[in-house]
Amino acid sequence: MSKTRDDFRHFERLSTRWGDNDMYGHVNNVVYYAYFDTVVNRLLIDRAWLDPLKDDVIAVVAETQCRFFSSVAFPQILDIGVAVERLGNRSVTYQLGVFVQGSHTLAALGKFVHVYVDNHTRLPVSIPTHVKQGLTELTVAP
Repeated sequence: MSKTRDDFRHFERLSTRWGDNDMYGHVNNVVYYAYFDTVVNRLLIDRAWLDPLKDDVIAVVAETQCRFFSSVAFPQILDIGVAVERLGNRSVTYQLGVFVQGSHTLAALGKFVHVYVDNHTRLPVSIPTHVKQGLTELTVAP
């Protein structure tokens, strides 16, 4: 799957951290999932689509996946692209592209599924209308 920066609708810049590298000298695979979680939730919070501490409806992770194409390491700066691949009634599937700053080559491609649930019962509910409208702007054709 060949993706470019043009396949993503929003970018967040993250700095790799000293502790992200493993003994092989590159960012460890599990760290990518923290990057994805950070980028998606920062987007939702910054755009006022979600307040996980106050809202009655929140988004929880149901699935994650990552394919690696090239290594990244501290002290690189990453541009992580976000696009909505699928927008359902109760869930959204994001694609996340990891690019080293200044590079057009995809280093990793992630998949991240949020299911919207009642904050108290944790039972699935519909995505709030204002969130769904915002996510529509990030949707790309399959």
